[in-house]
Amino acid sequence: MVLVMKLLFLTCLWPTAVLHSSHSQHHRLHRRQQMSFSRKHNSKREIKMRKLDSTKVRPLKTEQLLHIEDHDFALRPGFGGSPIPVGIDVQVESIDSISEVDMDFTMTLYLRHYWKDERLSFRSNKNKSMTFDGRLIKKIWVPDVFFVHSKRSFIHDTTVENIMLRVYPDGNVLFSLRITVSAMCFMDFSRFPLDTQNCSLELESYAYNEDDLMLYWKHGNKSLSTDEHISLSQFFIEEFSASSGLAFYSSTGWYNRLFINFALRRHIFFFVLQSYFPAMLMVMLSWVSFWIDRRAVPARVSLGITTVLTMSTIMTGVSASMPQVSYIKAVDVYLWISFLFVFLSVIEYAAVNYLTTAEERKQLKKRGKASGMYSMDAVQAMAFDGCFHDTDVDMDLSPFPDPCEENETRTSQTNISNTDTPRLKRKRSLKGNVGRIILQNNHVIDTYSRIIFPSVYIVFNFFYWGLYI
Repeated sequence: MVLVMKLLFLTCLWPTAVLHSSHSQHHRLHRRQQMSFSRKHNSKREIKMRKLDSTKVRPLKTEQLLHIEDHDFALRPGFGGSPIPVGIDVQVESIDSISEVDMDFTMTLYLRHYWKDERLSFRSNKNKSMTFDGRLIKKIWVPDVFFVHSKRSFIHDTTVENIMLRVYPDGNVLFSLRITVSAMCFMDFSRFPLDTQNCSLELESYAYNEDDLMLYWKHGNKSLSTDEHISLSQFFIEEFSASSGLAFYSSTGWYNRLFINFALRRHIFFFVLQSYFPAMLMVMLSWVSFWIDRRAVPARVSLGITTVLTMSTIMTGVSASMPQVSYIKAVDVYLWISFLFVFLSVIEYAAVNYLTTAEERKQLKKRGKASGMYSMDAVQAMAFDGCFHDTDVDMDLSPFPDPCEENETRTSQTNISNTDTPRLKRKRSLKGNVGRIILQNNHVIDTYSRIIFPSVYIVFNFFYWGLYI
């Protein structure tokens, strides 16, 4: 009975189990179809993305041709073997400026490198080279040439970067770029402005010493060429030359170094007009005081002070445009000696005036007129009031205004009255005797100074120009 009950129960549950199993199988099949569809969709999406990013995944045709992806261009050509020779060729486009204050020069040039990298060789039926711009430079090896003692430099980028890369089928490479560089020039101003300056632009590999890279001039002395129209306002370019040498660094060793040498001779005409000629005029102007009456104190003192101040201005102007060097320049020699001549002319009159005053005071003491109002001759009056007096006539000349007129008027009013006839006589006396009075009243120092000062200055100029030219 119990067995019959179990069979009836199993008979009732069997259709339900079969239905549930069928439903599970159908669900698993549906999930498999969805996963298959998802995989196909993702595969199509990946293929589409690969097509969109094909430039990143697949190399360019140029890179395939040059086998760029097959080599490690972080290493130099022939790594581990002999040093790679790199030829240099330079064409100077212009020398933009020369600065004496900063002691540097600015030059624009075309810098060309030549080397062979067999990793870049390719097949070519017509043996033609391929030319590229600067975008390929970052993917291959190029020499790391830099400018020694350069202050600033840049590669021109108008309208694009001025860089050219040319690759030949056998692996020879030409790398050219247009650069403006400012570099130091160690100048010697001991002969300025009659000097000649020798400057050089030095090229050297930064990382590779002579064991890895051999830097040389591609065509010897002909590797350096210049534009025919290069000119400077203050200099004449005498010559350009190329040379080479070695540089030693204690931590890294010996490096090949190339030199672009050029000599600059300064045009002197500008400095003759701005410095030398004004200095000559001031010295000659100071000699005029030797011909002015020794008793004309205001005239001679003002002339001496004017020439001294003018010379100081000229010297200051020249020094402002020059570097503050610790040695004497040629222009300093000329200007300081010219200043000395001007200064000595002032000292000369100080001596003349002092000796004249002392002599006249001695004459007064000999005459025994020690006190009270007494009449003075022209020389004595000049020693006290600094104004010229005529010995024979009274100097109350109303038609001629003079700084000493008031003193003269007071003296003449106590002695004589003014009339028209004496005034005319005094005018004629002055006109006829001025030259004789000046010559008779010259001091002996003035007489010798008129000859000594010009003679010594002329001799100095002969020695100066003969030495520096």
